[in-house]
Amino acid sequence: MLLRTVLRVSAGTRVLPFLLGFVLVALGDDLTAWVTPAYGLAAAGHASLALPFAGAACAAAGAWEGGRLHRGRVFDRSPVRSPLTVTAPVLLPVAVMGGLGMAAALATTAVAGGTAAGVPQPGVLAVWAGLLLADTLVGSVVGRVLAPVVAVPLALVSCFVLNAYPASFDTYWPRHLVGGGLADCCSVDQVLDGRAVAAPLVFSAAVCAAAALVIRQRGAPLALAAALAVTAGGTALAAHTARDLGPEPVLERSADALVCDRERPRVCLWPELGAARSALVRAETGRVADTLAGHGIAVPEVFTMAARPGPGEAKLGVPTDARVQEVAPAVVGGLLPRIPDCARRGEPYPAGAAAGTAAAWLTARAVPDGRTVPPSVGGRFGEADAARAEQLLRLPADVQLDWYRRTVESLGRCGTPPPDDTPPPGGGPAGAAAGTGTAAGEPAAVGTAGGVR
Repeated sequence: MLLRTVLRVSAGTRVLPFLLGFVLVALGDDLTAWVTPAYGLAAAGHASLALPFAGAACAAAGAWEGGRLHRGRVFDRSPVRSPLTVTAPVLLPVAVMGGLGMAAALATTAVAGGTAAGVPQPGVLAVWAGLLLADTLVGSVVGRVLAPVVAVPLALVSCFVLNAYPASFDTYWPRHLVGGGLADCCSVDQVLDGRAVAAPLVFSAAVCAAAALVIRQRGAPLALAAALAVTAGGTALAAHTARDLGPEPVLERSADALVCDRERPRVCLWPELGAARSALVRAETGRVADTLAGHGIAVPEVFTMAARPGPGEAKLGVPTDARVQEVAPAVVGGLLPRIPDCARRGEPYPAGAAAGTAAAWLTARAVPDGRTVPPSVGGRFGEADAARAEQLLRLPADVQLDWYRRTVESLGRCGTPPPDDTPPPGGGPAGAAAGTGTAAGEPAAVGTAGGVR
């Protein structure tokens, strides 16, 4: 059959406009939300949100094509070619239709992220191709054994359920068999775990082999038994591969990709920021660090965007499309300790109540004036925290720095309450000193930064 004839009569050709419209219109907002700017891997991963829908379309169109071959009694006429060879060119436009739907999703996320670098991602594309081909072949098998009025909606609904719903399971490995974890990849300091690629490839390869065997042997009992064995074995191997993966199949990105300058403090940024934005972040980070040091606050020698800062380093949590007003809060966030593991395990962590106040106080100290709390950027502290910080800023500089040092110490461990002995402004000896601000004799470099050890 001529290629143009195959394309003209294929169900994939007819379904393609509907799939593209659904991806671009119905999924457009979801695809463009929460994409890490300028990071190609994040754009490819987030586009996987459309995979269950594209797979369902392939299964339904494949069921129609499989039923059409069966109703035409093509394989009852002793063709020279094998049933699989006859079926392949008929199903190819269906698989291509699914691929074009995913290409539309990828283009949408790439535009939203403002990047074409690193797109496409070979591992992600391989997962898409394997799963779409498996959906198409299984749909064809269903279409050959059931009437179209049953086969098409059954393939459509069951394929969508099997591809989409595992992401809601408390057990994580089923979602990775169908690529359900790819949509959560990745922030700029993360990369995709190779097991999240290997598991769906093994699973889809087993399903494709089983479906191809059934098609080639025309549903013979021995072929059905062999297909079930192949599917079970492939599923078991894929589940074993993905058994230890969490809900987000990501790893920390190697710090070797960071680009560091030679200034003091040293600033290490991911290359996705680009030259112009990197220069802006480096300059603002240096200015904020100098201002904080001028107020007697210890700052680390290195600010880094690495997932886990090393000794003597502090986390610089700026986005890849960082604006100048976002740099100071990122520097402040790096100076405060991370929530300790004991608190994540549910142990009492009373010091957490002071984290917002400390962030507000540091944010005020990060500006040259250092006497008022600017508006919060990124919701790092609330109005009550800002009011408390304003109260602290009216106290003598040594009292403020002592409070900060003890607060940082308490934030680093569980069971330690934050300091609560700062006199209110206007009440007592400290209140009489309110408004003195930063005295000429401020103590230098007290307190510890979150990344300083």
